[in-house]
Amino acid sequence: MGYSGRRQLTQHQEKRLSEEFEIRGAHEDQMDAAAEREPRGMAGQLAVMTAILATVGAMFSYMAGATQADAGIFKNDAAIRKTEASNQWNFYQAKSNKQNLSELGMQLVDAARRPLFEAEAKRYAAEEAEIKLAAEKLEKESTEFDEMSEAKLHQHHRWAQATTALQIAIAMAAIALLTRRRWLEKAVFVMSGLGLVVGALAYFHL
Repeated sequence: MGYSGRRQLTQHQEKRLSEEFEIRGAHEDQMDAAAEREPRGMAGQLAVMTAILATVGAMFSYMAGATQADAGIFKNDAAIRKTEASNQWNFYQAKSNKQNLSELGMQLVDAARRPLFEAEAKRYAAEEAEIKLAAEKLEKESTEFDEMSEAKLHQHHRWAQATTALQIAIAMAAIALLTRRRWLEKAVFVMSGLGLVVGALAYFHL
C-alpha cells in the first residue's frame, strides 16, 4: 500500500474515532445543563394558555361594552319616563286648578247655573284620577329603568374586572416565558382562575 493509501486510511480512522468519541467543549456542557434546568413543556403550556386567555378576554371585553351600552340605554329611558311623569303631574295640577274653580263657581252662581259647574267639577275630578294613574305608572317605570341601569352597570364592572384580570394573566405569562420561573407560571393560573370566577359572577348577575 502506498503512502497516499495509508494517509487516506489514517484520515478515515480519525473520522471514525471523532464520531465515536465526541470531544465536547465547556460551553456545550453549560448549554446542556441550562436545557435540563429549563422546565419542560412550559413554553407550550403558556402559549396555549395565552391564546385561550386572549380569546376569553375578548369575549369578556365585548360583554363589558354591551352591558355598559345597555346601562346607558336604560338610564336614558328612565330620564324620559321621569320627564313624562313630570309633565303628567303638571297636567294633573292644571286639572286640579280647574276643578277648584268649578267648585268655587258652584258657590258663586245661582241655582240655575250650578249644575253646569258641578258637572265640570266632576269631569275634572275624573280626569285627575286618570292623569294621576298615568303619572304614577310613568314614575314606576322610571324607577324600574333606573334599577335595571344600576344592575347593568354593576354587571359591566364585573366584566371589566374579569377582563382586567385576564389581561394581567397574559402579561404575567409573557414574563414567565421570558424568565422561565415556575412559580410565576403558577401565578398565571391563579390570576386566570380569578378572572374566570369574576366572569362567572358577571354572567350570573352576582
